[in-house]
Amino acid sequence: MTSSLVFGGYSSRDRPPPPYSSHKSSIFLPRRATSNPAPPADYPSGYTPGGFFAAKYANPVKRNRSLSLRSKKGGQTSTEAQPRKFGFSSMRASTQPELSKKLYRLIKSENHVINNHTNAGREQISIASQLSDWGLATNDDAISDISDKIGVMLSELGELEITYAQNLEDFRAVLKSIRNVEASVQPSRDKRNKITDEIQRLKYKEPQSPKLVQLEQELVRAEAENLVAEAQLSNVTRQKLKEAYAQHFASVVERSQKQEILAKHSRRLLSLLDDTPVVPGDTRPTYDRERDARQILADAEDDLRSWTLELEEVPTNAMLDAGAMPAAPSVHTAASTSPVINGTGGVNGEHLEPEANKQEVEV
Repeated sequence: MTSSLVFGGYSSRDRPPPPYSSHKSSIFLPRRATSNPAPPADYPSGYTPGGFFAAKYANPVKRNRSLSLRSKKGGQTSTEAQPRKFGFSSMRASTQPELSKKLYRLIKSENHVINNHTNAGREQISIASQLSDWGLATNDDAISDISDKIGVMLSELGELEITYAQNLEDFRAVLKSIRNVEASVQPSRDKRNKITDEIQRLKYKEPQSPKLVQLEQELVRAEAENLVAEAQLSNVTRQKLKEAYAQHFASVVERSQKQEILAKHSRRLLSLLDDTPVVPGDTRPTYDRERDARQILADAEDDLRSWTLELEEVPTNAMLDAGAMPAAPSVHTAASTSPVINGTGGVNGEHLEPEANKQEVEV
């Protein structure tokens, strides 16, 4: 009797082939550090718009190269989604102060969301390249041209997803400032509770102990320190929460509106493809819509370049000094308005942390 190994419910004889492995693509991820234009004044600070067409689409003369995803070298592959890594960093939550544990987990989860959006954008770019290559292999001029142009649009959608993930990283950094302040407040709470417990223990065991007077004086100082720390935490939490999610939803608006622009122009491309059925023996008319397809890409590029972020202002009254306390009052006239949430106003949580209690934790 012959035996065969079993892998996941399949024998070694009838084991299915390994799953499809996506391809790497490196040419579709241009560096954005120097190519992006400066954001308009109405963008929240720290917020970087993106997703514009690259300069490779500027020349309308060369067909399937200046307006194409195809490379002369061929063999493009995309980066596979990286699995989550487990190690010492995954155990940091258990060592966090009790006050900052919940926000620490939220920030950690946001990091997974950011990685997923980045991977989704890269896979979208890879799919766009595969669609273009498939269209070329059909030997049908119309399908080849339309699939290539749609691939350009899909590639831009992938770039938008990657830019959205970058903006989420900025939003996540603002939440970290709240977490750092929470971590710095925990020691003052613990100190106050420890002195209170010690006083109660002495009152029960040694009511006449001279140490009680000293502990009560320490308790007064500890409560005063904790009162200041709690006020700082409240001020920073309200300001930074408002700032973080104003930034977050601004990036959602940018992503959705640019996706709408690309989707509408992509539907225009589909209208150029003649899908009239033919009978055997008939030949289709020669495809002559290349110029129209290039014009649609140019229209999409123009719409993206002229797009601006138009949102209602998120007002704030958070005028804090370096100690997260209300700044010196200023004279406001009836015509004055509240400042708008941005990424530079307010207080950095690190300024509030005493050196002895300072905890620098990167997620």
